[in-house]
Amino acid sequence: MKNVYMMLLGAGLLTACQPAAKMDVSGMLNGIESDTLLVNHRPVGEGKAQLDTVPMQNGQFAFNVGDSVLKQVYIYAKPSGNGAISMQALGLILLPGRPVTVSGTLEDYRLGGDAFYEACNELNDQLRPCILKLDSLREVCMQMEKDGIPSDSIRKAYAPSREFLDRMQDLRCDFIRSHADQEVAVYALSRDLSVEKVGEMLDVVAEPVRTGVMAPLYRQVKEGYDKEMERRAAAERVKEGNPAPDFTLKDLKGNDFTLSSLRGKYVVLDFWGSWCGWCIKGVPDMKKAYAKHKAKVEFVGIDCRDTEEKWRKAVAEHDMPWLHVRNEGKPDVSVLYAVRGYPTKIVLSPEGTILKIVVGEDPEFYSYLDELLKS
Repeated sequence: MKNVYMMLLGAGLLTACQPAAKMDVSGMLNGIESDTLLVNHRPVGEGKAQLDTVPMQNGQFAFNVGDSVLKQVYIYAKPSGNGAISMQALGLILLPGRPVTVSGTLEDYRLGGDAFYEACNELNDQLRPCILKLDSLREVCMQMEKDGIPSDSIRKAYAPSREFLDRMQDLRCDFIRSHADQEVAVYALSRDLSVEKVGEMLDVVAEPVRTGVMAPLYRQVKEGYDKEMERRAAAERVKEGNPAPDFTLKDLKGNDFTLSSLRGKYVVLDFWGSWCGWCIKGVPDMKKAYAKHKAKVEFVGIDCRDTEEKWRKAVAEHDMPWLHVRNEGKPDVSVLYAVRGYPTKIVLSPEGTILKIVVGEDPEFYSYLDELLKS
């Protein structure tokens, strides 16, 4: 829910329905009580997400998203009053200069207007039986949880989901093989495939498709795959007892900070972000620990997935007095350290050896630090 909320920050107003104009997205949606849609859209691979509102009349709507680039579009029903935004969204890839029509509901819809969108329907139709069975299993398990059924029994009831999930993986791969020379192959490649399956399918997609209009999406998928492979390799190296990888990042003053410059001191690497609720929740305890141990240890906050503006604002707003650097560019230090969750705190010896890795805002980190530095 938090991620959806962050995506929808910064509201604006889309072009109203103009019958004479050819709209990027138009159609009719049923089952929406609101008379307004929320539309989140962003260029694939780069650029900021933008939130716009679109009026509906008798279920009909139409809007433009502005610039002609490949875009990811999500459509939500605007909640009434101060109600929470629904997690249910209609998602689609909008090809530049190729308008799409939408009909149905947010949960069950058809796309039209171009062969690409019709092919998306074909893939969704193949996946739908498995999706319905998974939804049914989830409903049963949710009811079991409400009824106080033991968790072991709930896990057993949900066990058949593995079969449907595996079937969906196979369907997507078969679809990519049979549509390898079509743009929709990249769409299928980007849809919930395991890392292993992505690795198998990357080279299946025909070269003209990889470098055509879908190139930004293909690059995004490939970069994600490459990063995961790097992270897995790093996980074999970043273990307690092993040397900590060196790195250089910019600090708040724009100067280069190199980790090895702190040799001779204990060091705490704190991977965090202003968007991470648990990271921010843990700041008071971090400040207490820093005040208690700063004579013996250096704290290094490594901000991840933030804009520079948000990073600087968070450091100032929460008055975090230790050294801060921003993870930007290459190498990606979060990948170098195989970070998968935030916050992640890594304690290093004065010799640069990894002593302790703690994922999450865990009291274990503070008790370990107290014990390590008690003398």
